Amino acid sequence: MTGDLCKVIHSIETFGLRTTLGRIRNRLFGARLRQLDTGFVLNPQTRRQQAEQSFPRTIRFSILVPLYNTPPGYLKEMIESVLGQTYQNWELCLADASDEADATEIVRAICAGYQTSDERIRYQKLEQNAGIAANTNHCLRMATGDYFALLDHDDVLHPSALFAVMEAICEQDADMVYTDEITFTDDPSKGYNAHFKPDFSPDTLRSYNYITHLTVFSRQLQMQVGDLRSEFDGSQDYDLILRLSEKAQHIVHIPKILYYWRAHPQSVAAGVEAKTYAIAAAKHAISEHLGRVGLRGQVRDAAIPTVYRIEYDLAIGREDAAAPASSDSSLRAAAPLVSIIIPNKDHIVDLDTCLKSIMEKTSYPHYEILIVENNSTETKTFAYYQSLLDNSSIEVLTWAGAFNFSAINNYAAEKAQGQYLLFLNNDTEVITPDWIEQMLMFAQRADVGVVGAKLYYPDNTIQHAGVILGIGGVAGHSHKHYPRHSFGYVSRLQLVQNVSAVTAACMMVKRTLFEQLGGFDLGYSVAFNDVDFCMRLREAGLLNIFTPYAELYHHESKSRGIEDTPQKQKRFSGEVERFKARWRRQLAAGDSYYNPNLSLEREDFSLRVHDIGYTEV
Repeated sequence: MTGDLCKVIHSIETFGLRTTLGRIRNRLFGARLRQLDTGFVLNPQTRRQQAEQSFPRTIRFSILVPLYNTPPGYLKEMIESVLGQTYQNWELCLADASDEADATEIVRAICAGYQTSDERIRYQKLEQNAGIAANTNHCLRMATGDYFALLDHDDVLHPSALFAVMEAICEQDADMVYTDEITFTDDPSKGYNAHFKPDFSPDTLRSYNYITHLTVFSRQLQMQVGDLRSEFDGSQDYDLILRLSEKAQHIVHIPKILYYWRAHPQSVAAGVEAKTYAIAAAKHAISEHLGRVGLRGQVRDAAIPTVYRIEYDLAIGREDAAAPASSDSSLRAAAPLVSIIIPNKDHIVDLDTCLKSIMEKTSYPHYEILIVENNSTETKTFAYYQSLLDNSSIEVLTWAGAFNFSAINNYAAEKAQGQYLLFLNNDTEVITPDWIEQMLMFAQRADVGVVGAKLYYPDNTIQHAGVILGIGGVAGHSHKHYPRHSFGYVSRLQLVQNVSAVTAACMMVKRTLFEQLGGFDLGYSVAFNDVDFCMRLREAGLLNIFTPYAELYHHESKSRGIEDTPQKQKRFSGEVERFKARWRRQLAAGDSYYNPNLSLEREDFSLRVHDIGYTEV
């Protein structure tokens, strides 16, 4: 105990308190994951129950495994993990492209031995290695199953993997299924870096291949999209998953660790040239995907390798336009007007900082600013408003009623001239000059509801990176207090992604959508009006998006203050209950862009273990 305390003190002195707390959090996460026990070894009762389970459909799974100089131990463990499946209607299709003499003979001998004892194992030796895509396609030609499952030659499956997929197919009519996964080195029961994934999220998938393993898809779906394509080798699975997702009718995510990805020197030893080729192939795959789904944009590298950034073309002047106008004046005339709505009561220092940051940094040429005055009492506030009259881009409106965030913004939206509404707090400060473009490129899409920005506290820690439904019983901000440049949980602070909601401290939406939904609900005078609005957009079938490429500072609730009086606390409690009553079913189901294995008590993506007898620290 004393030794641990000394290590903590030394870490604080060397790296600082926040970094030390992060290390402690990671250490606790690993300990909790071991406590959780990924359950690689099933108890006899569970195994028997699953093996005896009858299903309403008869489905054979063809497990596709391209072999290439596979180490004997890894090969045996992979095959044994398939043999150990509690759902037994499967076939294992092995296409062997080994090109080392010793490896060829060893792999052939091992596979022949298993073939002799189990006719469900099918093996073919290929004359040459044509690449992973071509070799996997050989597996496809061998397959006779109804569904295909992709398995790497050095990885292993959880004993319940096929059973869980079969449940998803029968209960939800899934034609594409994916699961959570974990990394291991030698012993699957001692996994680390668990990837607890969101449900299907198209914009997240366009940012990186978060689906990866285990992916299972129907024969009918495969016939629609075709084989794996060799020109995408290195990212052939990403290309396939993008194509599958475009055609699938029912994509189901199973939030359980059912795939074990083995980390070893050979698995990560690809040279710079191979990695560069894989990244180029991934960008090509995303670019082709955009074309197929009718989106236009350029695929860029992001801050993290294997994470990608799409710069969508802005529709200037007409819905299908992509080319910019020839001059600043013509661009301003053609670009859609964005109405920036800023409620304000006194606090002119904050407001002035906000306005100057907009006017001095914003690169987008066509916007108006509507300041909504609400019961200010200081003379200098109105003098400041007078000083703004010479700026034709700024208008000061007056809302004389009691403070009600929803009513104030609804009133301003009625007065706004823009095709897009950008709700903004008066205590924000623009960082990225193209913040409006970065939000508009998503807001212009027909399938998008709202777009939210990445907000920082003044100490350069995360204030907002999307909203997670259910945190604290209602909703909370993703990655709150993480360092500004942190990658976040599985890189999620550095990529565009779908989220359930975003904060109206900086939120863009089409004016037509805002009007169709009747604006913000007046029953939420201060809290949860933005989350409720986002949930209504989701209910209408639209996607909400968080982009890390629109960045601002935000002094959270600085203008309004905290819930420090009985009256405020009563009002807040009433809004909490209103939200819970309205979205009871969604709260019970959980945030589809989060994961039920992650904590609802904290905003740091820590493991949710209290449901199995462990206490959150």
